[in-house]
Amino acid sequence: MITNLKQFTEFIRSNATGGGILIACVVVSLIIANTGFNPSFNNILTTQLGAYTTLAWINDGLMAIFFLLVGLEIKDEVLNGELSDKQSATLPIFAAIGGMLVPAGIYALININTATGKGWGIPMATDIAFVVAIISIIKSRVPQSLQVFIKALAIVDDLGAILVIAIFYSAGLHTTYLLLALAMFILQLIFNRFNVRYLAAYLIPGVFMWYFIHHSGIHATVAGVLTAMAIPHNIKLDFSPLKKLIHLLENPVNFIIVPLFALANSNINIMESLAGSNIINPLSAGILFGLLLGKPVGITLFSWLAVKLKLSKLADGVKWTQVWGIGQLAGIGFTMSIFMALLSFADAGLQSQAKFTILITSLLAAAIGYIFLAKIKKVEA
Repeated sequence: MITNLKQFTEFIRSNATGGGILIACVVVSLIIANTGFNPSFNNILTTQLGAYTTLAWINDGLMAIFFLLVGLEIKDEVLNGELSDKQSATLPIFAAIGGMLVPAGIYALININTATGKGWGIPMATDIAFVVAIISIIKSRVPQSLQVFIKALAIVDDLGAILVIAIFYSAGLHTTYLLLALAMFILQLIFNRFNVRYLAAYLIPGVFMWYFIHHSGIHATVAGVLTAMAIPHNIKLDFSPLKKLIHLLENPVNFIIVPLFALANSNINIMESLAGSNIINPLSAGILFGLLLGKPVGITLFSWLAVKLKLSKLADGVKWTQVWGIGQLAGIGFTMSIFMALLSFADAGLQSQAKFTILITSLLAAAIGYIFLAKIKKVEA
């Protein structure tokens, strides 16, 4: 199942370290939000830098780079990785589908006919950096095949999140900007067709595409994914532009962009969030039960069905209890769940309420998943 052990090891190491930095940024952001530093920090976030605020540049600009890396990794896995053959790809694909549909369904049922119904995409997401950070701590008790499984699952999960953002979380569409963005994408595809291997030939049109998509009504991060699709990758060549760009982006994304996003969006005033109506309500319940219960149920159930129907098989050395444990860890939806919450609600109060619930739920999912997997008898890969 493992096609490139060195690449996989580097992925785990990079994301584990990035997860540690991410956790530190969350703690710092919470400290700032609950001390006298908060007004100054908010002033920084709302400062205009050209056409957009600092926060907008982080959430719409830097996160487009994050999605560019996600798109590159998805393409690499489909062409030459865990998703490149049916036997390796089917189980995490079914698991990811279950891990998206069941949490979204739970949230939708709890929030039916409410003002917060639009947030059904929030519990669909999995934060791979946090999950890998937990896995790295207890890796002696988690078979390597299971570690590959959670990586592939998270990749498919990210792809699902991208599709949800593009289809369901877009504002009114502006045809002119869409056509201009399409022209940039076609230009990238032409460069790909003629085997142009200079990254600038794809990244420069990608910047223009980001601008046009930002004004089109579709969320600008989609530009990162489309650019990733256009960048060539031929494993038979000595030089792969796609692999080079992954290598260039991994550290900045894991160590700067994602932690910066967490720092900017985790500034939650705990005392205000704990006040009365912020605790028991459909929004919080939908996120809590969606991530904490829906994720493990969806992942385990759809995996079991795929194996039972002989559409896939469980990797050697992996137990169903461990699949449940991985599903529990997948309830750590932090970065992507917060991103979905920002897209779902314009109201700052709802955003704050959602972020607080995501934080608490992700901590619970991490603790439960860690304890569950740590107590399972060590299984050799």
